[in-house]
Amino acid sequence: MTDAAPRRRGRPSRTETEAAPATRDRILDAARGEFSERGYEKTSVRGIAKAAGVDSALVHHYFGTKEQVFESAIEVAFAPALAAPVAVEDGPLDGVGERLTRFIFGIWENPATRAPLLAIVRSAVNNETAAAVFRRLIAAQLLRRIAQQLDLPDAELRAELAAAQLVGVAMLRYVIRVEPLASADLEAIIARVAPVVQGHLTLP
Repeated sequence: MTDAAPRRRGRPSRTETEAAPATRDRILDAARGEFSERGYEKTSVRGIAKAAGVDSALVHHYFGTKEQVFESAIEVAFAPALAAPVAVEDGPLDGVGERLTRFIFGIWENPATRAPLLAIVRSAVNNETAAAVFRRLIAAQLLRRIAQQLDLPDAELRAELAAAQLVGVAMLRYVIRVEPLASADLEAIIARVAPVVQGHLTLP
């Protein structure tokens, strides 16, 4: 019982410290599962710790608050989408709309990457704290990087409008599942959406 107090203060034992990378990864996996199943508001640090098989002090030790755990968890889950700026720069500017649209919807179409994205979006829609974390991630790591590739007037606004178009369609198709959009052929959707995205990014 003598080690109970230090654990409550968030200091891991020597054994836990030696296993830090594996423990940290296990907590992140558990956090993504909890946020996906329960959403941000109903997920607790204690619940994450229980799912990871660790003391809740370890969650605080590695990540801090629940908000910080959420941010770390969605950074990993959102990582595939962060390659979107590469799709912008990889080719001529007059084809950027199709490349970006195809790239983003490709992530949503893949079940392995769709599930964590659904968890992120649902949490952000239902909780302002989660939404603020999501906005920071989108603004700092995605939209600004895309804007830098454009080298056009109002580049950040252009990138935000393009993102709004893509996120809106993704919400209706994959989250709310409005028909006939939810079951429409992906190529048909890309053919209609890509010119709009192109316009946001490059038209005067």
